[in-house]
Amino acid sequence: LRSPILPSKNNFAKALLKLHPEITTIVLNVNDKKTTMVLGQRDIVLYGPGFIYDSLCGVRFRLSPQSFYQVNPLQTEILYREALKLAKLTKKDKVIDAYCGIGTIGLIASRQAGSVLGIELNREAVKDARENAKHNQCKNIEFACADAGEYMVEMAQAGEKADVVIMDPPRSGSTPEFLNSLLKIKPDRIVYISCGPDTQARDIKVLIKGGYKVTACQPFDLFPHTEHVENICLLSRKVTV
Repeated sequence: LRSPILPSKNNFAKALLKLHPEITTIVLNVNDKKTTMVLGQRDIVLYGPGFIYDSLCGVRFRLSPQSFYQVNPLQTEILYREALKLAKLTKKDKVIDAYCGIGTIGLIASRQAGSVLGIELNREAVKDARENAKHNQCKNIEFACADAGEYMVEMAQAGEKADVVIMDPPRSGSTPEFLNSLLKIKPDRIVYISCGPDTQARDIKVLIKGGYKVTACQPFDLFPHTEHVENICLLSRKVTV
């Protein structure tokens, strides 16, 4: 809503719960700015704890109203399983989960990897991610609340390395800064998950020019009856002799 005032909000919540008793929480989001953003910065809890839970690939996740989550969890499980299959993780691998959100991919990957670093700008999402790691007793994962591009630039400048980078950027794709820092970190494998194949193709051209090759590609239909698809590409670093 544009205003934090919702007349008869308690009666509204009671009426909604009477129709749908399975609801566990109701949150009023206030967006009083004239922007293209759907959600504003303020949340008012009308009922319940203010967050919900869902499970993916055997891991339970806490979701706050402003945290990103796939709208098709059944197909998301299939997508994530394929992404991790392509990553071929081992307990020796150091993994970076860029644009990690609430930590879905990273927490699932942590069961196979040696260590995982999740990077996410949204503070609410990072808060959820840390709670999710604690709840699922994942001790080999940590999260940084930062812009993925800026953080990766700092990692590259510090000479840090990673074996695998899993990236799932927004529809606009990644940034030149992120891609250039990725080429400096030189992971053996990059798993690029995208909801915008056009921007993914643009970014992949940069990575190919930087010494990578596409070794697998798999689209997924997470949005039935729309023109949108998700797409996974596995890029491997070319071995120079």
